[in-house]
Amino acid sequence: MSLNRSEKQAVIDEVAALAAKAQTLVMAEYRGITVADLTKLRVEARKAGVTVNVLKNTLARRATAGTPFAVAADQMTGPLIYAFSEDAVAAAKVVAEFAKTNDKMVLRGGVYAGKALDVNGVKALASIPSKEVLLSQLLGLLQSPVSRLARVVAALAEKKGEGAAAEAQPA
Repeated sequence: MSLNRSEKQAVIDEVAALAAKAQTLVMAEYRGITVADLTKLRVEARKAGVTVNVLKNTLARRATAGTPFAVAADQMTGPLIYAFSEDAVAAAKVVAEFAKTNDKMVLRGGVYAGKALDVNGVKALASIPSKEVLLSQLLGLLQSPVSRLARVVAALAEKKGEGAAAEAQPA
């Protein structure tokens, strides 16, 4: 079904608004995937804060023109889904995880921080832990020396307490 000029402009405006807020774009070929599987992908993407769209490539190129995602214009060929996310790794994680379970989903590339990514770049981005995991790891690292110091001080206090108790008992 073809869109008229105003409908095309509405799609371009919507995608341009997504691109303005997003940090990452991941593109994947979806040829041969069932509607049910694409629906599963969209549900998982929504949970992770990722927007997944099936777009005409010319509309996608026009919507991303003038944005950091314009560097991927030459990769926008064939039947593609476009996954935008505000989180730096969410789009790559969602699409890469789905591609692992569905052999018909083929990663094509993406963009992060204004740099075009190839398939390996997208997979590398997907392997980075999420922001929440990184923060918890950082807090664990910061908490570790403090907790060790507290254990040493408690052990010293306990040892001193045993020594003082032994001196106080008559022999």
